[in-house]
Amino acid sequence: MIALRPAAERGHANHGWLDSWHSFSFADYQDPGHVHWGPLRVINEDRVAAGQGFDTHGHRDMEIISYVLEGALAHRDSMGNGASIVPGEVQRLSAGTGITHSEYNHSRTDTTHFLQIWIIPDRRGIAPSYEQRRFEDGEKRGRLRLVASGDGADGSVRIQQDARLYAGLFDGDEAATLALAPSRLGYVHLARGTLEVNGQRLGPGDALKLRDEAAIVVADGRNAEVLVFDLPPLE
Repeated sequence: MIALRPAAERGHANHGWLDSWHSFSFADYQDPGHVHWGPLRVINEDRVAAGQGFDTHGHRDMEIISYVLEGALAHRDSMGNGASIVPGEVQRLSAGTGITHSEYNHSRTDTTHFLQIWIIPDRRGIAPSYEQRRFEDGEKRGRLRLVASGDGADGSVRIQQDARLYAGLFDGDEAATLALAPSRLGYVHLARGTLEVNGQRLGPGDALKLRDEAAIVVADGRNAEVLVFDLPPLE
């Protein structure tokens, strides 16, 4: 089963300082057909205006991944961490028993464009933790580079769930195949450019949900940046 999720059908909220597209039910956007896919609970495509950001707020029992496409996102949290996330970096917060954090775009002129991803953990009540790593473009060029996983394999950030997140950059004749084990779910989100995935042409913000497929095949990209999830089923 392969189901297309067109970018234009996502939920949308424009608050002036924040322009956000929701792939799954979030805040005022509630869609019973798009609540989660396995443990993948949120993909918000956010654009934060210059000099604006998210004030301090809290989370519990959620794995939160930030993936910056353009600009920079300044992060501070109740564990004492402070960092700026820029393109090429992946940040992971395990909220566990509870954290607070803020996220700001301190630029005076430039918008910050990033993906906010939430994954439901396989265990509640863990100690909160933080991790941030850089993955150079060369590691993602023409291949799917593992950037988050349940075991921290290949230098990926470690999440509290049996899920794997890959990032790739594709152009021209570059192609890659990711095998899916039986019963596993696939999810593909195209961050930018165009790309063919399992024979379907995707544009920016488009996504595919996959079930009972042997593999995810990406090819024929045009300045494409893609995120690919290998997920367990979730009742």
